[in-house]
Amino acid sequence: MKKKMISLAALTLLGGCAMGPDYQRPALDMPKQIGQGDAAVQPAALPAIKWENYFTDPALTPLIRDALANNRDLRVAVARVEEARALYGIQRADQLPTLNANGAAAASRVPASLSSTGQEMINHRYDANLGLLSYELDFWGRVRRLSEAAQANYFASEAAQKSFRSGLIADVVSGYYAAQALSEQLAFSRKTEVARGETLRLVQRRLDVGVAGRLELLEAQTALETAQAVSAQLAKQKDNARHALSVLIGRVVADDEIISGDATLLEKRPLPLAVPSGLSSDILLSRPDVEQAEQQLVAANANIGAARAAFFPKVTLVGSAGTASAELSDLFGSGSGAWSFLPTVSMPIFDGGRTRSGLELAEARKVGAVASYEKTIQVAFKEVADVLSDQQWLAAQLEAQQRLIRSQTARMDMAERRYKDGLTNYLEFLIAQRDYFASQQTLIEARRARLTVAAQAYKALGGE
Repeated sequence: MKKKMISLAALTLLGGCAMGPDYQRPALDMPKQIGQGDAAVQPAALPAIKWENYFTDPALTPLIRDALANNRDLRVAVARVEEARALYGIQRADQLPTLNANGAAAASRVPASLSSTGQEMINHRYDANLGLLSYELDFWGRVRRLSEAAQANYFASEAAQKSFRSGLIADVVSGYYAAQALSEQLAFSRKTEVARGETLRLVQRRLDVGVAGRLELLEAQTALETAQAVSAQLAKQKDNARHALSVLIGRVVADDEIISGDATLLEKRPLPLAVPSGLSSDILLSRPDVEQAEQQLVAANANIGAARAAFFPKVTLVGSAGTASAELSDLFGSGSGAWSFLPTVSMPIFDGGRTRSGLELAEARKVGAVASYEKTIQVAFKEVADVLSDQQWLAAQLEAQQRLIRSQTARMDMAERRYKDGLTNYLEFLIAQRDYFASQQTLIEARRARLTVAAQAYKALGGE
């Protein structure tokens, strides 16, 4: 008995080669560096980007922490990681034999009319054994390949959760700056309302003394009403931006969390460090979405091995060893040992092409996974390159817009003095007012864009 059990244990540990190709990362056709770095200089690496160190604006810290704690979509992503981990544990368990301890008692009565002896018979049987339940000897590596695929899917779900987390942080930052920009634009629009109201009263006085016409009064009134309509629209957009931010954070965001008495909200926000140009393109491989795509490719590659192994014989072991007795008191007595061993071998002969189609399906899915991985790399390269370009040109745009504001301010002041002195008509002053208003709103938007690109850089570089 001992020799048979040792042989059985040896068989359960026996393994062969795993079918199918071993995973190899596809060759990537992309430049060694991202951005306009010096070709003679080794491309720069980049340390891990922690959000706590990257976003230095103190107003962002509680918002990001609340989002990481309360966002419902992030909770779903975390639950999916746990689900994938559990599935991997289930699949991995198939590589080991399942042993169950069983105990059973049976009693039966045979009436005298059916008994061969003509007397009533009562039979008893008691069993206690350790059973091996349908264990597949993984000669061809089918079970190992399935376990490898399940592990890769687990790692992919972890990477997906990290990717969603970094995207959530970037969205919170972008949403915060969007709400601030709208608040600043609304504040400036309401100041414009006040200024145009004063202008309307000035035109009314000039009309009363006969130095202005009715048309000028209508133009001044129209300008005021236009500013009021713009203010109403901006107020709606600001509330909508705050509501969207509330969904991201998982709680209601109050107005005072994004509005202050400072008229230059965005101008005084600290700007994260700029991303250096000439980065090594290897940083793309550490992005969580790229890791997710690669692990999905690993899983698809492993499934090819499992599909190929289905063409070969499948060896399954079922057995038990223990004791059996007609009397409970003799169950563990001398001579009560009992065992059974039922190995089975199954070989696919004809299944209507099911096995062949299963292999073709696995191979087609790998082709799709390779294309998806390569596309993810291309998108990652584009996003990082866009960030580097945006940093450069948004800074230039902001400087030009600030110069434009100074010119528009001087122009509007001059037009106002000329109108009050009677040297020009109201239309010239009105046009200067409108151009100044549009330029100021554009300046606020440029400041928002420059801050938002920092959030995009965090996500593009795979921030943690």
